Amino acid sequence: MATNENLPPIVIKQLAKELKNLDDSPPEGIEVAVNDDNFSTIYADIEGPAGTPYENGLFRMKLILSQDFPQSPPKGYFLTKIFHPNIALNGEICVNTLKKDWNPSLGLRHVLVVVRCLLIEPFPESALNEQAGKMLLENYDEYARHARLLTGIHAKLKPKIKSVKALISDQSNGVVQGQKNSAPPLPLTSNMAPVTNKALTGPEQPIPTTEAAICGTTTLISSGLKKVSGLSQVQQNDKKKIDARKKSLKRL
Repeated sequence: MATNENLPPIVIKQLAKELKNLDDSPPEGIEVAVNDDNFSTIYADIEGPAGTPYENGLFRMKLILSQDFPQSPPKGYFLTKIFHPNIALNGEICVNTLKKDWNPSLGLRHVLVVVRCLLIEPFPESALNEQAGKMLLENYDEYARHARLLTGIHAKLKPKIKSVKALISDQSNGVVQGQKNSAPPLPLTSNMAPVTNKALTGPEQPIPTTEAAICGTTTLISSGLKKVSGLSQVQQNDKKKIDARKKSLKRL
């Protein structure tokens, strides 16, 4: 597993300083988390900018630093599925800041802000997702509709979960407390643990399959069947009355 030993001490020192600054004063709409034992992978949650098809969405991304960082730019990936011209289906981000315009003096804050700006102003001319790029150029309304649809499915904005330490403590006691109507927090994975800065919310939450949820669904179905059954009985009684009247008319 990669560790901070892959990065020069002077780079680690600079990264630690910058990450502390990001934690103390995060950019608008961006929250960063990092594993202190592995500065080579930086995670961030990006809120979809207002007035864009990504509004009300929360997108998780990661930056992977190479061994010769900052001489070489980090590689950026969206972990949350998104419909965007400059983001490939595998999540790879195409932006000049991470390619030909890279400068070793640029910091992580600049990179994260540029990526969020990309959600405001895409560049279809250098599209990694050709379908999104073509749609943006030819029919923006259709592009926006498709982008909003995927945002609603994959990037729903969720309440922030507790800190990792508090969450682990609650789970060990068999109790996980959440906000009203909030989905259960994502299980901690080896990629994100241990996170020592602010905890990140998950890009997607699984549908609850607890016994209570299943029982609740079964009760509703059972209740519905009883109502249908009751209606059928009423209809049968009405039919018997009509048949009896017909017989009486025939006698007359």
